[in-house]
Formats: sequence, C-alpha cells, structure tokens
Amino acid sequence: MLLTIPNVLTKDQVAKCRAAIDAAAWVDGNETSGHQSALAKNNLQLPESSPVAQQMGNAILDALGRTPRFIAAALPLKVFPPLFNRYEGGQEFRTHVDNSIRAMRDSNFRIRSDLSATLFLAEPDTYDGGELVVQDLYGTQTVKLPAGDLVLYPASSLHHVTPVTRGARVASFFWIQSMVRDDGERTLLFQMDGEIQALSARLGADDSSVLALTGVYHNLLRRWAEV
Repeated sequence: MLLTIPNVLTKDQVAKCRAAIDAAAWVDGNETSGHQSALAKNNLQLPESSPVAQQMGNAILDALGRTPRFIAAALPLKVFPPLFNRYEGGQEFRTHVDNSIRAMRDSNFRIRSDLSATLFLAEPDTYDGGELVVQDLYGTQTVKLPAGDLVLYPASSLHHVTPVTRGARVASFFWIQSMVRDDGERTLLFQMDGEIQALSARLGADDSSVLALTGVYHNLLRRWAEV
C-alpha cells in the first residue's frame, strides 16, 4: 500500500525546519548508503551525527505521534530517526531497494525496514524533477507532494528519485518497523480502522455493530502483531 499523509508538519514547522537544516553542513549522501545504493545515489545529506538533524528529526517524530493516519497505517513499533537529503543540479537516485535492516551508527538500535517514508520539505513548484517513483504490486506510482506532506510505502518496493533540473528538492526520509510485518495484513487493518471510524461517527461509538467490528479489529491485530 502506498499512502499519502497530508499536513504532518504545518507550514510554520516546515519553515523552521528548513531554516535550521539549510544553514547546516551537508555531505555526500552516500555516507549512509549500502553497496547497492552507493552505485545509484547522487545527492547531499545531513550527517546522522549532526545536532541540527537530530533536533529536527525529533520534531518530526513528535509530529508523527500526533498524526492518527500515520499511526493507523504504519502501526509503528520502531521508527528510524529521520534523516535529511537534498537533490539539485541534476542529482538523482536511480532505481534501488532499501536495505532490509537499518542500524544507527555507534548504537545498538536497529530496525527491520517494513515501510519507507519521505516527508517533503520543499514546495513542488520550487524545483523541477525530483519525483519519487515507486514500483510495487499495484503498478508504478509517481509522488511529488506539498511541503509538510508525507508518503508511506513498502520498503520492499523498487523506487527512484528523478533528476532535479531546477531548484532543490529537500526532504526527510526514514524507515518504520511495523507491529504487523505483512503489507497485505497491515492494509486490511488500515481499511477496517477507517470503516470503524466512519461507522462510529455515524452511529456512535457504543453502537453494537461498531463494538463488534472494533473487537474483530483488535483480535486480528492480536493475531498478527509482533511487539
């Protein structure tokens, strides 16, 4: 399932983030690449150790925790601390698959990458190119979102970022280990949660059908979740 999530950050939050990261020291994006990705990747990135990246990454994590659509879709168990990248002057990231396991340097923190996420931090009319193109079981989908919006998609997907020929594409990116590993099961739970919310708004949370479906949702989550 590929899902867009609007307004993870407000415009004011985006502006604050951009002011901080634009003034920081950027390095070759291959600092965090595996062997395969290094052959395809051409961009800039803030170092994982950058205090600015860590501060802004924590702000993004706080925002994700206040975003019900993200929580319902990802069912997050662990989130890799957000990183930041920048594409300009023809830079691109050719077709690749994200590493299955992501580990933080100089720590014991590691996750299985079930989901990949890109949070856009530049308005789409400020740069040409830079589309995220994702290939999965549902076909090929092209994504270029307003600043503050996020796209969530299976980390197992083939994907690439097209060359940026004008301006700069700035984004945060990270990975999620979900409580529910299987994308199909996670999609069913997300769809069921949405229908329960809609029925609850129409019939009331104490309606017998709403309560029954809520019970089914949690029993499925109990069956499929790893915590």
